[in-house]
Amino acid sequence: MWRMDAGARQERIRTNGIELSCAVAGDRGELVVLLHGFPQSAYEWRHQIPALAEHFRVVAPDLRGYGASSKPAGIAAYRPGVIADDVVGLIHAVGADRAHVVGHDWGGAIAWRLALEHPEALERLVVINCPHPAAMAHALRTDPRQMRRSWYVLFFQLPWLPERVLLRRGAISSALRTARPGTLRDEDAAAHERAFAIPGVATAALNYYRAAFREGLRGGSTGGGRVIAAPTLLIWADEDFALGRELAEGMERYFSGPFAVRHISDCGHWVPEERPDLVNKWLLEFLS
Repeated sequence: MWRMDAGARQERIRTNGIELSCAVAGDRGELVVLLHGFPQSAYEWRHQIPALAEHFRVVAPDLRGYGASSKPAGIAAYRPGVIADDVVGLIHAVGADRAHVVGHDWGGAIAWRLALEHPEALERLVVINCPHPAAMAHALRTDPRQMRRSWYVLFFQLPWLPERVLLRRGAISSALRTARPGTLRDEDAAAHERAFAIPGVATAALNYYRAAFREGLRGGSTGGGRVIAAPTLLIWADEDFALGRELAEGMERYFSGPFAVRHISDCGHWVPEERPDLVNKWLLEFLS
């Protein structure tokens, strides 16, 4: 387990029939829930937790399958809707009815799902480098560049081989390449490696992709024409190796409430770790 900053504590919180290992900080203000991406853990938010905890109650879970959180068996246990239900249950378990939700990468996908299916649980929404599901589905049908960028999603559908590749020494560190060399310290990359190597994590993390792919083949939810009323901020790093800048364009149609996009030109996919000061500044401005 990674060492948290002073004032943060580790708690196991029961939700939706499982337990999530959570970093918890702050004792006043509204609730902020931070949802990490693949192949990371709540450690991704180590720079944001202390800054937000000065003004908010903060809960950063290791999502189901990650870290010390429960790891249910089977691909179906990792459907996006199930993970969104985990987050709603987490909000209620800490005594709140609603929360500000911030998600990066897969955490962003879960945040979109929560906004579409559980708007009653959401105050404000911040998504970092994850497109709205309808925008992503459209790009995967019509944009050859995005199809090429997303090749790994098909690779992840294979049994056992992706796990073997990702568990090789240095594989996760190599995947966490940044647009600005040196912004992710060696010890941080090593912490991500250790967290991903916990038994069961690799398969659980890959099952997010497998479950979503199967749902997509069945015509799964891309929002069903619903719009998001919660005030929403999309933070987009333009040098993302996996997701093109165009995915953040023309998204206003998906919202009935206030919506804004903020671009970062000199940043890759791992935004909270590559540009923590700027992310913290924007989060505090938007959520306060």
